Amino acid sequence: MKKTIFEITKMDCPSEENLIRMKLDGISSIANLDFDIPNRKLTVFHSGEIDQIEKSVIELNLGGKKISTKQTDQTEFKENKNQKKLLWSVLVINFAFFIIEMTTGIISKSMGLVADSLDMLADSFVYGISLFAVGGTVIKKKRIARLAGYFQIILAIIGFVEVLRRFFGDEKLPDFSTMIIVSIFALIANGICLYILQKSKSKEEAHMKASMIFTSNDVIINLGVIIAGILVHYLSSNKPDLIIGTIVFILVIQGAFRILKLSK
Repeated sequence: MKKTIFEITKMDCPSEENLIRMKLDGISSIANLDFDIPNRKLTVFHSGEIDQIEKSVIELNLGGKKISTKQTDQTEFKENKNQKKLLWSVLVINFAFFIIEMTTGIISKSMGLVADSLDMLADSFVYGISLFAVGGTVIKKKRIARLAGYFQIILAIIGFVEVLRRFFGDEKLPDFSTMIIVSIFALIANGICLYILQKSKSKEEAHMKASMIFTSNDVIINLGVIIAGILVHYLSSNKPDLIIGTIVFILVIQGAFRILKLSK
C-alpha cells in the first residue's frame, strides 16, 4: 500500500470534496481517501502507480499538486457509516436556502440574493449527485452531472441578462435590510453545513473550525452580499448589488464547468 499526499489549493469547502470523490470513483487501485479541508490536503491510500489518480485530480482544475508518495503499512480504514445521512442533511439545508434566497431575492429585487441562491443550488447538485447515484453505474453518474451542469449554466446566464437589464434600466433600489438579514441566516446555514460534515471526521479538527468556515467560498459570498446591502443603503445605488451578483454568477458558472468535467 502507498500513501500519496496532494495539495489542492481551491478545495475550500465540502462540495469540492464531493467533486473529487466523484472524479476518483471507479479507480480500483484506491483504498481510501482522507480529506483535510482546512489545510487543503488530500491523502490517497492506493496500490500500484499514482499516474491515473494524479491525472484525474489535475483535470478538475482545483489547483491539485502531488506533494509526496511513500509506502505505508496502513491497510484498515475507518469507514464513515453516517456519510449518507450527513449528505442528506446538508442537501436539505442548501436546497431550502436556495428556495428562501431565490424567493426573497425576487421580492426584494436583489440580484445578490438571487445569485447566492444559485450558489446554494450548485452545492445541492453536488451533494445530490453523490446521493442519488450511490450504487449506480459510472454512466448514470455522468449523465446526472451533465444535466446538473447545463441547468446551472442556463440559470446563471439568465441571471447575467437580468443584471445587464437592471444596470442600464431605471430600477427600484433593492431592499438592503432583506439582503443583510437573509445573508446572515445563509451564513449561519453554511456554518452548520460545514460543522455537520466535519463532525464525522477527526475531532482534532474542531479547533480549526473557525478557519475552515472563513476560508469557505460560500461564506465569503454571504459576507459579500451583506457588504453590498450596506453599500446599497449608504450610496442609494443598486450598483453594489449588481456587482456582487455578477461575481457570484461567475463563480456559479465555474462550478458548473467543474460538474461538467465529471461527465466526460
